[in-house]
Amino acid sequence: MSIQPALLNYTVQDYLQWEGDWELIDGQPVAMAPSPAFGHQVTSFAIALQLGEKLDDCRYCQALFETDVEFAQDTIVRPDVLVICYQPEGDRLTRAPDLIFEVVSPKTARRDEVIKFDLYRQEGVAFYVLVYPDAKKAKVWQLIEGNYRNVADFHDETQRFDLSKCSIEFDFSRLWKRKG
Repeated sequence: MSIQPALLNYTVQDYLQWEGDWELIDGQPVAMAPSPAFGHQVTSFAIALQLGEKLDDCRYCQALFETDVEFAQDTIVRPDVLVICYQPEGDRLTRAPDLIFEVVSPKTARRDEVIKFDLYRQEGVAFYVLVYPDAKKAKVWQLIEGNYRNVADFHDETQRFDLSKCSIEFDFSRLWKRKG
């Protein structure tokens, strides 16, 4: 009979003491990949820039870039780009964003497509967008009755996101203009 060692479960308080780039999902530490590749950063910046422009006149919502979101005492993640439509209580985000974009790479695909997909669904993130820069494609998922449903796959189209406090038209063709 083999005895498996007990897994340690960590908390946000532990996370705040760590050096380096980490996420914490259900008490388990997940090392972030080294700094994103050039193409990943170009795409993330294009998303954040467009969202910032679209939300310029909305006094409730704002776009954020690589910001920690604390979902529970044992879960804290750092989406590539997100939109919140509330004023945070304190210095950290502790409520679900309305919209999250993750730029998918081969190193992050499983985490983005499976682990974070399920986490964001459970936490009530209204829209989850998986962006594939190499394929020049984005998959948009909308939370409907507690489950994500695929709105569509986008290449050069525009998608309207009806957020809790405003609506924005997002032009996916703008993401591929400066492909890194």
